[in-house]
Amino acid sequence: MYPEIPQPITHQPQLLVLEESIGTIELFPTVWKALEDLTKEDESTRAVALELIAELDAPRISPVVSYFLVTRIIEPNLELRARVVEMLSAVLTVDEQGFPSPEDVRNSLRLYLSTIRTRQIYALLQVSAEYTSLESCVTLLLQASSFGGNHLVDILDERKNALEIRKQAAVMIGKVGYLYTLPAMEKIVGRLEAHLSGQKAMNFVSQSSSCEAELLPLVQEAIISLRSQ
Repeated sequence: MYPEIPQPITHQPQLLVLEESIGTIELFPTVWKALEDLTKEDESTRAVALELIAELDAPRISPVVSYFLVTRIIEPNLELRARVVEMLSAVLTVDEQGFPSPEDVRNSLRLYLSTIRTRQIYALLQVSAEYTSLESCVTLLLQASSFGGNHLVDILDERKNALEIRKQAAVMIGKVGYLYTLPAMEKIVGRLEAHLSGQKAMNFVSQSSSCEAELLPLVQEAIISLRSQ
């Protein structure tokens, strides 16, 4: 599907690093083809394209690639979405040698993340719920979303949402430290406690109250974390 990936220096490189110190690159057909394949319907095609992009380390070098890749946080395949999250978080952290990605690359990624809304945040929570090892990666991406706390509160407070997603919303509010959500979180705790107290008084435990009993400690823990900041 793709030409063989060349060695770092050849007469006709497919990914030519022009200025290694600032990470400026010239993108050749291999990378463009991989980006195009990320939009294809076939999951295996998207998977191959994603791994090629990762192998070339293109997201850390090109603001165009990182910006395009961040649009894939709503990738339908959860496993591929998790890989996207992992790759994006690497852009915002130092590499194995302790070097950060170029500033323009990080700025491009943060710019998009600052605009994400409920749909994208819900997709990120699905990743952290399924892949607990990526919870720190999701936290890192959410830190770039100043208003993400509002969407997390909405997700947490919606009883129709899956319990695991609501749990993750509570966890992320505490981890990221959205201080402005504190009043809303306290109201949620009040509603949860009132509902559970009413159920106990009637000696009746519904499925919803069972879920709320699991959720309440996490919301309380998030509040403690917020108050300590």
